Amino acid sequence: MPQHLPDPAEVFAWTDDAERSRERAGLVRTLRPRPASSSLLDLASNDYLGLTRHPETVAGAREAAERWGAGATGSRLVTGTTELHAELERELAAFCGFEAALVLSSGYAANLAAVTALSDRDTLVVSDAGNHASIVDACRLSRARTEVVPHADPDTAAKALAGHEGRALLVSDSVFSVDGDAAPLAGYAAVCRAAGAALVVDDAHGLGVLGEGGRGALHAAGLAGAPDVVATLTLSKSLGSQGGAVLGPARVIRHLVNTARTFIFDTGLAPAAAGAALASLRLLQREPERAARAREVADRLYGRLTASGLTAARPDAAVVSVRAPSAAAALRWAADCREAGLFVGCFRPPSVPDGISRLRLTARGDLTGEEITRAVDTILATAPAGAADR
Repeated sequence: MPQHLPDPAEVFAWTDDAERSRERAGLVRTLRPRPASSSLLDLASNDYLGLTRHPETVAGAREAAERWGAGATGSRLVTGTTELHAELERELAAFCGFEAALVLSSGYAANLAAVTALSDRDTLVVSDAGNHASIVDACRLSRARTEVVPHADPDTAAKALAGHEGRALLVSDSVFSVDGDAAPLAGYAAVCRAAGAALVVDDAHGLGVLGEGGRGALHAAGLAGAPDVVATLTLSKSLGSQGGAVLGPARVIRHLVNTARTFIFDTGLAPAAAGAALASLRLLQREPERAARAREVADRLYGRLTASGLTAARPDAAVVSVRAPSAAAALRWAADCREAGLFVGCFRPPSVPDGISRLRLTARGDLTGEEITRAVDTILATAPAGAADR
């Protein structure tokens, strides 16, 4: 009897059922390649300071590519570290107020590096429930005992840390990407010090927006450079480039160089990205008012939208989150905004920890008063039924 072999066409047939389930829930995600230039007013990107296309940022990328080539050519420990990487690390650490920095290929990789390298099976990791997916994944990959505590709740974090013997970390975003609210960093720091734990903070949404001249949320909280504090951040938001970094005591950075898998086994950040980030960093130092302007735009968007009856979270940085009646309504709202010339973000489950769908607006510091008015008018004109219910 000939042996019956499974049909190769059925191996991934289960994905069709999963897709149908997403369609019924209004949770299908699709890629939309954008052109190099567009007439859409962009409030969806994380380009908080409007530096991605700034001539100095672009020139930094071009000059770095011409000098160092298109790629880093290898991992940082082999051939992937250039003098440019070291220069960026020195200036980034000095700007943010830390002893040392380590640049990686993304902010995601930076979070994985920091959490996994600073913990083991005997470590307790306490994680804020609102943390970014990269922190969630870092906790899982660390194999440490992880306890997720209610959002922005130092008291519960203290209870989680109490009585633990051995190493412990408290991990939190500085500014949470869904609602744009800031973490209680002073409270978290006090909890950590009472328990002898380390504080690891992802400052992706704070760099360039919070702190003196955009030096970040930890700088604003007086925690930058503390011996028990580590920061992670991204170069892809306020600095308009790509990549990530870990900042902290020099001995922590040396430890990561030798143990962080997302650093050791990954190709170094492309020179063009490093050059662009360094150019943006220097521009921000010369023009520190850009940080305050981003916060001002966020406040104006929030004030005008809520005054018109929409429900939005008060922004602590540059993210303005506007609630939608449902996932399907949020998707339709974002599409209607796009058809009207406004590009906004649309956050739906599983990207939102509370299950509430939202429009997510980026309060870019380079928006004009006219563009702010246009954005608000468009959002109000396309709002679905129920969006303005109190």
